[in-house]
Amino acid sequence: MNVEFINPFIEATMNVLTTMAMLNPQAGKPVLKTSDKPNGDLTGVIGLVGEQVTGSMAIVLPSKCATTIASNMLGEEFTEVNDVVVDCVGELTNMITGGAKAKLGEMGYRFEMAIPSMIRGKKHVVYHKTKGPVVCIPFDLDGSEFYVEACFNATE
Repeated sequence: MNVEFINPFIEATMNVLTTMAMLNPQAGKPVLKTSDKPNGDLTGVIGLVGEQVTGSMAIVLPSKCATTIASNMLGEEFTEVNDVVVDCVGELTNMITGGAKAKLGEMGYRFEMAIPSMIRGKKHVVYHKTKGPVVCIPFDLDGSEFYVEACFNATE
């Protein structure tokens, strides 16, 4: 995977959560994901298809992060994951991917975005849409960790 694909996802995640949820996530060091084991309870995953590159992005959240983000974004208190929180994480997935897509477009990469899929449950597994390596970016949100995963491969 081209390393220049990672920064747009970090920037978009921080921008969306800062502007839409008034939160200040801190990005950690990206690592290659070596396991299909989940790092959270709720995942939004979305595919990206381009002429030169295809890929997918996922945001993986523990319940606490998902409810905190939804509460801040929607101005309503959520203490457990329900359909509204799931929908909110789906929209968060769209916004982060859209922001990264715009940055990647400035770099000359054009993509079409799919509709996000939501996965819910303590033991769920995330399968990315391509066979490339999965880069996992940890984010700290007030002592709770969530992850953004990006997976791309060249179509040429």
